[in-house]
Amino acid sequence: MKELVRKNILKVNAYIAGKPIEETKRQLGLKDVIKLASNENPLGPSPKAVAAIRKTASGVNRYPDSQGFYLKKKLAKALEIKPENIVLGNGSDELIDIIIKTFVEDDENIVTADTTFLEYEIIAGVNNRKVTKVPLRYFKYDLESIKKNIDKQTKLIFIANPNNPTGTYVTKFELDDFLRGLPDHCLVVLDEAYDAFIDVNDFPNMFNGFKNKKIILLKTFSKSYGLAGLRIGYAVLNEELAGYMERVRQPFNTNLLAQAGAMAAIEDREFLRKTRRIVLEGKDYLYGNLKKLGLAYVPSVANFILIDVGQDGVELFNKMLRFGVIVREMKQYGLKNFIRVTIGTKKENERFVKVLKKILRGKERP
Repeated sequence: MKELVRKNILKVNAYIAGKPIEETKRQLGLKDVIKLASNENPLGPSPKAVAAIRKTASGVNRYPDSQGFYLKKKLAKALEIKPENIVLGNGSDELIDIIIKTFVEDDENIVTADTTFLEYEIIAGVNNRKVTKVPLRYFKYDLESIKKNIDKQTKLIFIANPNNPTGTYVTKFELDDFLRGLPDHCLVVLDEAYDAFIDVNDFPNMFNGFKNKKIILLKTFSKSYGLAGLRIGYAVLNEELAGYMERVRQPFNTNLLAQAGAMAAIEDREFLRKTRRIVLEGKDYLYGNLKKLGLAYVPSVANFILIDVGQDGVELFNKMLRFGVIVREMKQYGLKNFIRVTIGTKKENERFVKVLKKILRGKERP
């Protein structure tokens, strides 16, 4: 049957998502399972978003607004930009696909890091585009090396800031230096999925006038607003370039409930503040306990922590599953001895630490 498939698809390694709670319960016969694998909001969705979704649900027999007029208008007001600078997407994944289809010719290439969000390489492969991967330096994007790997055929540079799975970030100074002298034929995509959790002063603010026409920002409602199941995100870029992306974007790509939920979530500032507080407090708690256990970790500005567990990460992941704790093993990222844990509620964080201690002390089953 392989003869029926496009040759480039045969080379694509499909994305492996975090293990679902219900599947874990079913497979292992467990009743109480927590998931700290996919960087989801531990508080659930924005309550205002849930109320808006319920109110809108009776209208799902109608197609959604194909242009997302009201959501764009609300976003534009909040970001102090024009609605024409915004392209809505079915999560950041779809926007990555639209960007590649819109801007990268068959003979052009993409540059990114070798340990970063997997979908950059996967979606590029599906679209039969070449990707050059540059090693991280001290778990951070090495912008100097990335710049050296740009050639005449390079069209896109993907930078996850903060980076997934490391939680590290590119500073304003580093980014400014990188953008200085960048070839005119290159577009830079800054994927800021985790920017709501930033607690540092030198993170780049790309909305400051939005003057750089070669920058595309990716934003999402999946993480801080807790709307991962709705699949709603957006790109912010130059108005003319946004118009070209709109030619590629499929009609009705963001559904009715997603648009309603996102519009309400923007207004839920108290939920966002509470989410940040829970994450920042949880991060300090986990840092302290990881130090007590003698485990190395990568300091993170996101809502997850990359941990060196000093043993096969897949084996530890499977052991934790038996205790009803889902974390993310890092084999697909090439990090054999690591796991990534999402910062959860106080109760979830305590349970994770308790189970991790038991396993490290040799207890492999509940």
